[in-house]
This record gives sequence, C-alpha cells and structure tokens, in this order.
Amino acid sequence: MSSVFDVIIIGSGPAGLTAGIYTSRGNAATLLLAGSKWGGQLMLTSVVDNFPGFPEGIMGPDLMAKMKDQAVRFGVDFRPLDATVVNFQKKPFEVVAGGETFLGKAVIVATGAETVWLDAPGVNSFIGKGISSCAPCDAPFFRNKKVAVVGGGDSA
Repeated sequence: MSSVFDVIIIGSGPAGLTAGIYTSRGNAATLLLAGSKWGGQLMLTSVVDNFPGFPEGIMGPDLMAKMKDQAVRFGVDFRPLDATVVNFQKKPFEVVAGGETFLGKAVIVATGAETVWLDAPGVNSFIGKGISSCAPCDAPFFRNKKVAVVGGGDSA
C-alpha cells in the first residue's frame, strides 16, 4: 500500500489534466493515473482551433503535452498506468493500477470517451482525410459538403 493521496485522478485527457492542475495548485497531493495511452482523443487530433489561448490553433498532441507539462510542474504525480479496480466502499478509496494499490481521500473519474471506428474497408487510411471522430472539432472542414454520421447517442 502507498501513502494516501488527497486526490487520485483517473484519466489524462483535458478534463483529467485540468483537474490535476487545479488540485495540485491548491496544495492537494495529486496522483494522476494517465492510462497506457495517455492524453485522450486529442492525441488523435490534428489542428485544434477551438481551444482558448491558441489563436493560430495547436496540434492536439502538442496541446496535451503542454497540459501534461503544466500539471507535472505544479506537482502532479503522473503515472502512465491503467486503473483496473476501484473500491469506493472503503475510506480512503482504493484504486488499483499497474498491480499496485493507491489510496485517495477523493477520486476524480475523468475517463472521457474512446472512438470506435467503423469496421469498413479503407476507414483507417482516411482518418483525418475525410473521416472524423469529432463533429464539433471538424465540422468546419465539411462546410457545404455532403456528410454521413455513423453512431448514436453521444457518439454521433
């Protein structure tokens, strides 16, 4: 068992990293379990034009690297481990990742979403070249074009 963190954050997309920046700046001992594929969906995104502070846009992976660097600068313990078990029935809360059990007074679950690509021939070769996973992000590229939306609920 490890020492007790004030906050454990599960997830390393924009929400998880922003939470880490705020908690660590607030002097809370913060562990961020980033996952083996850290950074969320923005790691798959090209130019991000709708994030404040970057009037010329910024590449998704570059934005996430800057957010990670900022969180670590303020003291976030950033670990690229996948959380596999959580126990909210005990206090402090228990989170298992990488075969180790971490204890936290609070847990923030910021796991976001994962794109499930259509299983059709050619899809992989057209990601970012006409096939998109984020309508709000990429809609301007398709202005005045015919489009098809595949998915449902919060994924369409």
